[in-house]
Amino acid sequence: MARDPAPQLLVVDDEPGVLALVQRFAEAEGFEVVTRQGGVALLGELAELNVDAALLDRNMPEVGGLQLLKTIRAADPDCQVILMTAEATVDSAIEAVKLGALDYLSKPLDFDRLRELLGGVRYSIARRQRLLAADTEVANRFEFYGMVGRSPLMQELFDLVRRLAPHARTALVTGETGTGKELVARALHKLGPRKDRKFIAFNCSALAETLAESELFGHVRGAFTGAIDAKAGLFEQADGATLFLDEIGELPLPIQAKLLRVIEYGDVQRVGATDSRKVDVRLIAATNRRLPQEVAAGRFRQDLFYRLNVVEIALAPLRERRDDIPYLTAAFVQEFASRFEKRVSGLSPGAERLLNNSPWTGNVRELRNVIERACMLSEGRMLSEREVLAALGGARPAPAAASMAETPDTGEIAPEVDRCAIEQALQQVGGNRSAAARKLGISRRALYRRLDAFGLR
Repeated sequence: MARDPAPQLLVVDDEPGVLALVQRFAEAEGFEVVTRQGGVALLGELAELNVDAALLDRNMPEVGGLQLLKTIRAADPDCQVILMTAEATVDSAIEAVKLGALDYLSKPLDFDRLRELLGGVRYSIARRQRLLAADTEVANRFEFYGMVGRSPLMQELFDLVRRLAPHARTALVTGETGTGKELVARALHKLGPRKDRKFIAFNCSALAETLAESELFGHVRGAFTGAIDAKAGLFEQADGATLFLDEIGELPLPIQAKLLRVIEYGDVQRVGATDSRKVDVRLIAATNRRLPQEVAAGRFRQDLFYRLNVVEIALAPLRERRDDIPYLTAAFVQEFASRFEKRVSGLSPGAERLLNNSPWTGNVRELRNVIERACMLSEGRMLSEREVLAALGGARPAPAAASMAETPDTGEIAPEVDRCAIEQALQQVGGNRSAAARKLGISRRALYRRLDAFGLR
């Protein structure tokens, strides 16, 4: 089994002897050490270093430890910084802590205290790695034909698809852009009686009206300029198989009329033909439009809507199932770390908070694209807040509104909320997980993640 990479520690001091001494000590404690003599050259490369922790000398020429502390915390709020100085005072220590320092050490260094601090850094990283590993395991366990979700909304969706797939000849999949409508269509196909036949997908908004009609229903030779040969349309090609029509709300009304006839009678008439052909097609349609409103506005045929809407499968937007974000993220990190041959295994707490607070107007597709871009940018073990922010386009999202039953959660397993505390809380409330989360003072998402991490699911 491959071992996790060693945590990285940046050591900055203007004395070569101190650098060498601390490097030997930290490497013996299990760290990969990066040293810099003085802070001037370091300022231009901080963004690329992506270290887990830093040990900085407070008093150095030109650029001191406090300035480096501010710069590091601005670039990566999750980096844990320790300051050291030969001129320690209470005021300077308070100032350092206010700026975000983990601790403040006097020189000559107390190596027992330094060992304790570095051990805490290692423990924090290892704890987060366990949590991320649990997220990945859950993502794999709750994967359903390319979709990932353990929220009640997604589990209900998966169950509905399983029940409908063997029977429904026509289905309508609705949902916002990026929610995974084609994945649902493919799942219906793979779980249905035609799983060994073709699955043909067509985007109804991709072509002009004349070309779309020919593409769907075919044409005879000479039907229009450029029709040199006869051509079978997608319905003929999908005879005995499954045809997926995405963005069906974009179809012009004349084509909707022909589509209705295919659904009702199984007859396809090629453009320019006088006769029709029989086809047996399983039709799955999808749209991000609200078809009842389109019908009321006269843009969509009411009779076609009723024929398609025999079975509707509605997909929830990602903002309504934020509990799934950690597991979707874990699945995407696993995918893109492998594709780009990166050592990325997860996200820092700050990066995870950014994802949890984002509005996700583009839903799961947008989240996937963000993780892909962040993995391209990353050179470290964790995707940092800075990398995720850059992948989001640099706009820091406003905090997402939490439900009344939830409290903020950083994704960390707080030491005081251990396995025994969770088991006791669940026993006291008769297994009600929402009540147990309130009793423990954590969010429901936090409780679910702890249950996974402790193997209590």
